[in-house]
Order: sequence, then C-alpha cells, then structure tokens
Amino acid sequence: MDTIHMIGYDAVHPADFIYDVPEAHGYYLLILTHTPLCFRDREGERVYPAHHAALFTPSARIHYGACGDTYGNDWIIFTSDEPYVTQFPLVNRPFPAPDPDYCHNLFQLLTWEHTQGSREAVIPQLMSLLFQKLRAGIDQGGEADYRLALTALRRRIQSQPRLNWNVPEMAAQLHISAGYLHLLYKRQFGVTCMDDVIASRMRLARDYLTHTQLRVLEIAALCGYNNAEHFSRQFRRLFGVTPGQFRRSAAREGE
Repeated sequence: MDTIHMIGYDAVHPADFIYDVPEAHGYYLLILTHTPLCFRDREGERVYPAHHAALFTPSARIHYGACGDTYGNDWIIFTSDEPYVTQFPLVNRPFPAPDPDYCHNLFQLLTWEHTQGSREAVIPQLMSLLFQKLRAGIDQGGEADYRLALTALRRRIQSQPRLNWNVPEMAAQLHISAGYLHLLYKRQFGVTCMDDVIASRMRLARDYLTHTQLRVLEIAALCGYNNAEHFSRQFRRLFGVTPGQFRRSAAREGE
C-alpha cells in the first residue's frame, strides 16, 4: 500500500535552493526534475540535466539543489510496502526519466487525487503506473549507463579478490539494488559478480600453490577465506582436485 504524506507538482524554487537531509528521514522521496539538478553524495557533487528522476529510500542521506537561476520539480513524500517501490532497481541517485511529459502528467493526476482525498480508489493505480514507467526506462538504458561502472567493479574484484566482497555493498557502490546488479553483471560478463569473486580467488590460490611453499591455511587467508575447509571445497569444485593434490601435480610437472 502507498500512502502519500506530501506532494508537490510544478514546484519552482530560487537559485539558492538546497534540500539537505543529513540523516534517515523515514519516508520515500520521489522527484522528477524540470531543470538541471546539483546532486551530492559520498562520491562528490555532480550536475544532472533536466528531466531526471530519483527515488530516495527512507534511510538515505539526501542533498540536492538548484544549479541555475531556478530549480523546478515534481515530488512526493510517501510510505510504501509495494514491491515496485521496495524492489526498485535504482535508488538514491538521479537517472534519466523516460517520457518526462507523461511522468509529469502522472504527478499532476496524483496531486489532484491526493488533494481530493480519493486515495483508496485511484492513487495506488497511478503510483503503480508511474513506477512501471520509470522502471521501463531504467531497464532499457541500464546496461549502457552502467557499462563503465561494471567494468571498473570487475577490475577491482580481479585485482583484489582477497577483499570481503559481498553483493549488497557492491550494489551500494553503484547505487542500484542487489538484484539489479546481479542482472546487469551477468548480462555484461556472462557470470554473476560472486562467481567472479570466487574464480578470481581460485586463480590467485593456484598461483600461490604453484610458486610458494605457504601452507594451505595461509593461502586460504591470503585469498579472502577465514575457513580453510570452505576454501578447499571451492578449489576442488573449480579445478577437480584438492589444493594439496594440485600442488603435488604442479611440482611433478616442474621437475
């Protein structure tokens, strides 16, 4: 169920406008911009052109504002337990809004219905339609928009496989959901991001086994494993032999 608490349609703000929420605010915020937007997150400040949307989650820190003579947008502050909101693939950063005039008209209808108090009958349908439209735009452009970021993420995984990689943190780095990361990563590289982590760790383990006399326990730790048995099981699943068997075979080949 969606519950709108506040809504603004065709809002216009002065050049010094800043919306700054430094801590969790407890509500979803959806915006649709009509003018350029200055957006700040932990990676710094960036200017986005007009006709972008952003869904901020209840726990998000929010900082954006005008970067011209005026700033204009539509916005909704709401709560929701609907999957099309809670599982939205891209959160806490702007993205291009598909068919912005159509989305703008949906904001207008939502404003009318909210003002008239007809929430039970119409608002859930309009909210669902709006999120379907926004989601379709992300799905159509997601791979192109994230190709460079995904490639950079894969490079970090392969160069530092020993780090404590996990899907939620990787997704947070790209400001997308874990499920959306899984989809985009597999489409681009043919494997999941965690499969890439495991394969990179096993290649590193193979090099240690071949070129050093370190114990298996030590190699496991250097490859990001706290449990040597778990490390050995994954090694055998990938190469068909245990780490010890691999080392003995590599030693015989080197004689």
